[in-house]
Amino acid sequence: MRSITASLGRTEKLNAMKIPHEKMSILLVDDDDLYRETLIQNLGDDGYNVTEARNGEEALTVLQSGTLPDGVILDWNMPRMNGMQVLRWMRDQDIALPVLFLTGHNDQIYEESALDGGAADFIDKSRSYSILKKRLALVLNVNAPETTVDHRHGDIIRHSLTLRSEAKRALWKGTEIDLTVSEFDIVYLLASNPGVDIRFRQIYDVVHGSGFWAGHGEDGFRPNVRTFIKRIRKKFRDVDPLFDAIENYPGFGYRWTGGDS
Repeated sequence: MRSITASLGRTEKLNAMKIPHEKMSILLVDDDDLYRETLIQNLGDDGYNVTEARNGEEALTVLQSGTLPDGVILDWNMPRMNGMQVLRWMRDQDIALPVLFLTGHNDQIYEESALDGGAADFIDKSRSYSILKKRLALVLNVNAPETTVDHRHGDIIRHSLTLRSEAKRALWKGTEIDLTVSEFDIVYLLASNPGVDIRFRQIYDVVHGSGFWAGHGEDGFRPNVRTFIKRIRKKFRDVDPLFDAIENYPGFGYRWTGGDS
């Protein structure tokens, strides 16, 4: 467990050195006793130190206790205080822990809501533990594949965009855009290849690591990429309503066009 002060701030602090499972602590929040107990056993067998909470109120008590876990596995449906309410509270308190959402709802609208709210990933409860374990490792950056983003370009200053590679800060026309680490890496990939069409798979690999697979069907990862791009565009347009630097190539992916208005 870590002190609260050490865990506040931008999420790049959580994306540093890869560390083994046995040094990682997880807060598991789920009101399903059998599911929670089974998952605690599986996570414990894999070396994670798990703290459990049976509902949203208990989760807040743990998060206010003076120490924070390295990550949170959070159920969507819970009585009185659901998972989205817990996540909003965390972000309002500047608790920038990676959150993996669990849900029985597999509709895209729920995935978009979770990611828009600041979750790092979203997984259907029907998926096997082996899949959840891989997702969790990627969210926590534990023994995860290296990202495909090439930071040899260093800082990028292009027209209205400034990207500070080391600090993972993005500015548009001098105003900072509050991007997550994954969102920054996506923008960095696109902006470091201006005018080049970047495939859905390349963008997905930036977030989840090369070779990771998710979703349904051969191109099941595409909705996840579209959700990230949608959220990135919104953050830029909150600063500049005329932002149009990210252009889609239907059926293929996206490109950075420069986008000065």
